[in-house]
Amino acid sequence: MLLNPLPTRFRTRLAAGLLALLASLAAGAQTLPPEVDALLARAKVPREAFAAVVVDAAPALSGKAAPLLNWRAGSAMNPASVMKLVTTYAGLELLGPAYTWATPVYADGPVANGVLTGNLIIQGRGDPKLVMERLWLLLRRVQGLGIKAISGDILLDRSAFAASTQNPGDFDGEALRPYNVQPDALLLNYKSVVMTFAPNPGSGSASISYDPPLAGVRMQASVPLSTGSNGHATLADCGDYRAQLQPDFADPLRMAFAGSYPAACGEKVWAIAYPDPAGYAQRAIAGLWQEMGGTLGGRVKDGVAPPGLAPAFEMESASLAEIIRDINKFSNNVMAQQLFLTLSLQRPGGASNEASREAVRGWWQARFAGQDMPVLDNGSGLSRLERVTPQGLARMLQTAYVSGAMPELMASLPISGVDGTLKRSKSQVSQGWAHLKSGTLRDSTALAGYVDSASGRRLVVVGIINHANAPAARPALEALVDWAVKEGSR
Repeated sequence: MLLNPLPTRFRTRLAAGLLALLASLAAGAQTLPPEVDALLARAKVPREAFAAVVVDAAPALSGKAAPLLNWRAGSAMNPASVMKLVTTYAGLELLGPAYTWATPVYADGPVANGVLTGNLIIQGRGDPKLVMERLWLLLRRVQGLGIKAISGDILLDRSAFAASTQNPGDFDGEALRPYNVQPDALLLNYKSVVMTFAPNPGSGSASISYDPPLAGVRMQASVPLSTGSNGHATLADCGDYRAQLQPDFADPLRMAFAGSYPAACGEKVWAIAYPDPAGYAQRAIAGLWQEMGGTLGGRVKDGVAPPGLAPAFEMESASLAEIIRDINKFSNNVMAQQLFLTLSLQRPGGASNEASREAVRGWWQARFAGQDMPVLDNGSGLSRLERVTPQGLARMLQTAYVSGAMPELMASLPISGVDGTLKRSKSQVSQGWAHLKSGTLRDSTALAGYVDSASGRRLVVVGIINHANAPAARPALEALVDWAVKEGSR
């Protein structure tokens, strides 16, 4: 069931506009803008590896249905992280912008004299942003119940999501990269360890602090400092400080460094995905509970909340409207996958990717009569399987633009040259004029979203490149956006 459906008059006008767009797109391809064509050639990417459409955001209202550009717009392409647009818009319509995730906490036993005689249960329900600070607040609320010691265990209930057999390194072999972290009904701090290196010239070493503290893991407290060849540290000596540290993370119970830290680097923060993701939550909660002065008679382990037991309290997340800003502006893969799984959270057997794919397909069928149905995998774009056509994305963005979800969706997109993944955009023409989602894989790069012209005309722009040299052709996509800004003002 869709939330906030469009009024009938707008649905009628929108349908007419979309039909006009389809007819226009079917009319045939146009010539590529010369600057886009030249940049594709420079990157050694053939025109046939590029697909794009530029069209009015609201053709039914503006009366301008003909696209400014249609180049292979009906081709099914791998959109990389641009697929997050489908997931976040579907989430806004199916769940609503005010949707929040609750993490219930249960005390299974009496509390007296600061002791819980029994187990504490923390039940994950898919919260995408249960980070270190919020985990601390959760445990602080436990202590607020008068619990300083737990005689039994801390049980972690992850049953809301169906068990997954996928490993973090399956996608590209980079299991320690945070972007590869897998979803979890009780996702804590993105299953990552944040290391901060702070040089202390007086002692000739750099101290290392770790968040969160992980119980049972030996963490090296410092490394020697290194300086330049002339004995004086300069910025040029910083180089690849991670390689110079010679890290050893092979043993999940030991985080060690055999090298040194360049003094010229100043303070640096390095986040890695914990090598033993299955044991991360147990170690993080045990370590933080101990650091907060709590004691535990048993251990932290997986379990299930007893049926019929009422929660002592629930930790509520930020709203979906806020969560999708992190997903889209910073292209957070695991948060997108958490949202994607949440779309099937109420289904028997726990949420799963297959059930969520079915939910999104049903939504797409109802919204767009099944035309240009995307091929979904995990909803984040971190996939070799996902496909969508530029004209399908354009149609979705046009529909979103005249829907009640438009302000939240647009506000979640990076602004060219201003913030998020587009903060470093070199475009001078579109800087501050475009709200776009970007996506990059080794053989795919894409941009899609809304672009304003100086005349006040708002356009939908979608451009996708699938080729081995796709990342090198990113300037061609930026040139497409600049071209849209100029053409939209004519």
